[in-house]
Amino acid sequence: MCFMSVSVSSPDKTASERNRLWSLLGDLPADRSVPRAEVIEITDCDGYRLERLRLHLNDIEPVPALFIHPPGATGPRPTVLYNHSHGGYYDLGKNELIKGVPYQQQPPYAVELARHGISALSIDHWGFGERHTEGEVKIACDMLWRGQVMWGMMCYDSFRAIDYLKTRSDVSSQIGTIGMSMGSTMAWWMAALDPRIAVCVDLCCLTEFHTFIRTKTSHAPYYYVPGLLKHFTTAQINALIAPRPHLALAGIHDSLTPVEGLDIVDTAMKRVYADCGKPQFWRLDRHPVGHLETPEMRAAALDFLVEHLIG
Repeated sequence: MCFMSVSVSSPDKTASERNRLWSLLGDLPADRSVPRAEVIEITDCDGYRLERLRLHLNDIEPVPALFIHPPGATGPRPTVLYNHSHGGYYDLGKNELIKGVPYQQQPPYAVELARHGISALSIDHWGFGERHTEGEVKIACDMLWRGQVMWGMMCYDSFRAIDYLKTRSDVSSQIGTIGMSMGSTMAWWMAALDPRIAVCVDLCCLTEFHTFIRTKTSHAPYYYVPGLLKHFTTAQINALIAPRPHLALAGIHDSLTPVEGLDIVDTAMKRVYADCGKPQFWRLDRHPVGHLETPEMRAAALDFLVEHLIG
């Protein structure tokens, strides 16, 4: 196993490390054209306006998506890429944004974000929502045969979703990302991979990979990237987010976030952000719960987004 030190990198080195991280994610689609979008339906909901979209983000299949924004909003708005969780809710996908899940607080994030003047985009990832046409194991295994990695293909679609947001005149340059569980992992991976993301909030899945192995815990197939631990630790990936604001929220009784692993990441990120001269831009808040969002977590997540996207 490779345990490289975590330190502040020069811009050139950071770009090189980011490219190396992308290179581990398998054979990705070659499409780099401006994403096309089809508007399926626009609905005025209680607290927000909802657009149902079909996005053309890759050269394999269209990606169903939701875009919500505050009612009556004019001009470009700060926007977040909302990454849905797993939880075995394969049929839910992007609709988590507007419906929520049992391990989250109510109301759903669509209502809360719009109330704070923030728009949001959420896409169905491979195997979820309207893309739940095959089981996750089959998708992951078939992709491996083709030289692809399921997590890499999911990250690619998220990256292209940011490309799409950049085409919208109602989206400002302030783009954040947030998610819980699988969506948490997507949030910090995408913030590390894409410097266009201005702020990152992740809930209940900041896992230092090596301690995760030592505690004999496992994830669903989507989570695993061949050879990743030969090149990166969780802390090294998260270091690529610095000095941008990053809030991590964790339950100290959550088996998916071993306390030892949280300690390792927290110590490393405190050093990285201090070296960047932005110690206040890193926060790891721990709560006495398992794998769920508390009212305090919800409030902290929204406050952090408002502070760094609007404030």
